[in-house]
Amino acid sequence: MKSPPLRICIIGAGISGIATAKCLKEKELSYDCFEASSTLGGNWVFKNPNGMSSAYRSLHIDTSKKKLEFPDFPMPAEYPTFCHHTHIRQYFEDLVDHFGIRDAIRFETPVRKAERTEDGTWRITLDDEVRQYDHLIVGTGHHWDPKWPDFAGRFDGPVIHSHDYIDPFDPINLKGKRVLVVGIGNSAVDIASELSNRGLAERLVLSTRRGAHVVPKYLLGRPIDQMVETNPYLPLTLQRKAAALLIRLLVGRVENYGMPTPDHELLTAHPTVSSDLLQRVGNGDITVKPNVAELRGDRVEFIDGSVEPIDAIIYATGYNITFPFFDPDFISAPDNVFPLFKRIFVPGIDNLMFIGFAQAIPSIIGFVQDQAKWIAAYLAGEYALPPTEEMAAAIKRDEARQVSHYVASSRHTMQVDHVLYARDLRKEWNRGRKRARA
Repeated sequence: MKSPPLRICIIGAGISGIATAKCLKEKELSYDCFEASSTLGGNWVFKNPNGMSSAYRSLHIDTSKKKLEFPDFPMPAEYPTFCHHTHIRQYFEDLVDHFGIRDAIRFETPVRKAERTEDGTWRITLDDEVRQYDHLIVGTGHHWDPKWPDFAGRFDGPVIHSHDYIDPFDPINLKGKRVLVVGIGNSAVDIASELSNRGLAERLVLSTRRGAHVVPKYLLGRPIDQMVETNPYLPLTLQRKAAALLIRLLVGRVENYGMPTPDHELLTAHPTVSSDLLQRVGNGDITVKPNVAELRGDRVEFIDGSVEPIDAIIYATGYNITFPFFDPDFISAPDNVFPLFKRIFVPGIDNLMFIGFAQAIPSIIGFVQDQAKWIAAYLAGEYALPPTEEMAAAIKRDEARQVSHYVASSRHTMQVDHVLYARDLRKEWNRGRKRARA
């Protein structure tokens, strides 16, 4: 007797949900995709009605388009090498229509609760009904719940997180103001560089705990992510030394521009990609300070003892990994530690999958394509998971390897090099095919 079709639920219609839906359809698997917003695209939808997007008006992606596109749906030739958020959103819209997956997305339908029942299936509570599913795929992303620092003292001026930054005038008019940006990630340096234009902020101060290796978008006229790419067959330490030497020869030391010396080696932290920051610092448009020591009303003291009068603060301090539809005693990620088997499965729960929960280099878009293909193969019966104990052991090995490659911080709990991940995933996929056939 033929088995009944699987009932599959996808939460989210950002890039993770879209990639999953595409791959499930290719395997002729039916699914429902629930999206809280009235539109698809998730984080790349500027002013997304669901309030979860962190895109700002001037945002351009820091990965070249060739590293973003789906192999069977290239980006338009007229798109620039480094796309604006409007290009990314339109690409997603076109992709969904090209592969015919829009009709399976139910918009303006947030999932209020996801519970695993006694028989192992999923009870999904929506605003107007409750549905049952055999498998649950979570693709809600991890750049929507802002993480705030806890500094001593009190600040009397306006404070926002980079998640809420739109432009120099929205949600705060920062023209003529003395602005502090806290953070050294890509959003922090983009916002700081924009505000430091003469005629906007009166003074722009950038605070960083550990400094950063700043790499430009182009080297010798080529996108840097096409020149400096991991080779899975060479020692990673050797490759990092070669990349550091190349950047030092062509860009120089960040200290020469007025930046602090990083407390880590190149590529042991998520790289800060900017073609503007070093020039802005070198021009004196941006003043770089160490970490904040104390907030003093209308002033900020830094750990080097210096004090700056400040009118407004923007915290570009990252995000928490949270799941409002899960009971936190069931699934949570304290301090952003979220161990998963190959960044997808929780050992012992074989019908729950997470997609896109990584800080992938060079881009999350290529990373989720690999994950989505693997998930679809698993649900189609072409791949079988290893025993729970083997999954747990593999997680420990992967986590130990990660700790050895990256700076220990909450920002790097999910750091993944896509090239190395793809190679590792192919090996596991081959092992799983043999298990499935057996």
